[in-house]
Amino acid sequence: QVQLVESGGGLVQPGGSLRLSCAASGSIFSINAMGWYRQAPGKQRELVAAISRGGSTNYADSVKGRFTISRDNAKNTVDLQMNSLKPEDTAIYHCNAHLVTGPYDARDYWGQGTQVTVSS
Repeated sequence: QVQLVESGGGLVQPGGSLRLSCAASGSIFSINAMGWYRQAPGKQRELVAAISRGGSTNYADSVKGRFTISRDNAKNTVDLQMNSLKPEDTAIYHCNAHLVTGPYDARDYWGQGTQVTVSS
């Protein structure tokens, strides 16, 4: 069974740092784009950062210069380094990956989410 498993969330003070990790496992032929989304209470889920298989990145304006996304294609992992965290970064962060699991089977998969809380 294919799944994405996140780790690394938690409580941090404003200005602090956290690193989120996500590992894809199961019968996977290849992985296209990977990314991180977040959803704060009462708000819609939004893209935080995405990275292509070749390493091209895309960031939400609100996190540019503070967050860095990276991936390891050999390990099927994607990480999100979050620095200079602000209270408005508080949300549940979800890993996303476009996985190819068969000759005609490719779709988006989601992790279960990990809570990030930025508070003093």
